[in-house]
Amino acid sequence: METTDPKRLAARALHGSKGRQQPGDLVTPPIVPASVYFLPGDPTAPHQYGRWSNPTWSALEDALAIIEDAETVAFPSGMAAIASIFYALLRSGDRILLPSDGYYTTRALAEKFLVPMGVVADTCSTVEYATKDLNGYKLVWVETPSNPGLDLCDLRCVAARARSAGAIVVADNTTPSAFGQRPFDLGADMLISSDTKSVSGHSDNLLGHVSSRRGDLLGSVREWRKLSGAIPGAFETWIGHRGLQSLEVRFDRMCSTAEIVAQQLADHPAVVEVRYPGLPTHPQHTLAKSQMLRFGFLLGVTFKSKDAAERFIGECSVIKPVTSFGGVRTSAERRARWGDNVAAGFVRLSIGVEVSDVLWSEMEKTLNAL
Repeated sequence: METTDPKRLAARALHGSKGRQQPGDLVTPPIVPASVYFLPGDPTAPHQYGRWSNPTWSALEDALAIIEDAETVAFPSGMAAIASIFYALLRSGDRILLPSDGYYTTRALAEKFLVPMGVVADTCSTVEYATKDLNGYKLVWVETPSNPGLDLCDLRCVAARARSAGAIVVADNTTPSAFGQRPFDLGADMLISSDTKSVSGHSDNLLGHVSSRRGDLLGSVREWRKLSGAIPGAFETWIGHRGLQSLEVRFDRMCSTAEIVAQQLADHPAVVEVRYPGLPTHPQHTLAKSQMLRFGFLLGVTFKSKDAAERFIGECSVIKPVTSFGGVRTSAERRARWGDNVAAGFVRLSIGVEVSDVLWSEMEKTLNAL
């Protein structure tokens, strides 16, 4: 299938409401903090109750649907989006496959709540998806590149094999975003994104979404949101909509800078290894070129020790020591502190929108002092 041009979709999302607007209408969608709507007689109005729908949610979902090229449902966090798929689609006796090296909270949710309900949750590493037998699975969860190790699997191949086995393929596309990878063009049935990261983009909001071109799957997700009450707030969706409008520009800057800084870090003697899909030294660089539109803004940087890693994070003036990623400020954290299966000196580095020359100049000063 031919890959959709996301830059054209970004332009459409910016102007998507033009054909429906009347003179004097707001260009920016309003924040609608409503729990009830005027509803006389038979309940046929488009908005009836605040747990069911909200005009501000709709504005964000409409824009995301254009960018993802698929119907979209918004959630109050990335984990709420993940939970919606688990609880809407899985039943006792179902088997699911999760990446053992992907976002750990996805596995934690499955182990703590799904397994006791009778769901069988298997795991394997992202690179092992290439040879994993997918027969018998209800749902195959793919995260490529993986977080935090940035390993890849061939999403097109995995999706085709999973579909032959009768499984639903869900892609966690948080790391590359819609402008770095198009899971539906590669065969995925559903995708989730933690919009807390690059979509909102300013480290001031929790949000997530689920998208799908299959109405039966997304209908179940939407119904679960309505009945469970796992709904986003009007202000949060407004913030997400505002961030989405600049995502393509921010993402382009962040990826371009990451490509430069990755090579500079790799060449510095204080660095043991740099893992980045855009580097020829990445073991799956060829695969990354074939299925990713951009290589992303996340780098895995390994130092010789925990102390060296912490000094790099703590002493560099242009790095914020925070968890999460995708904001306008370059940030980093040592992921072993959360129990990820990485070296003690492994740092997940999220490149922001700073000018590359300034960013590297400050990083180099810190590296030289290690």
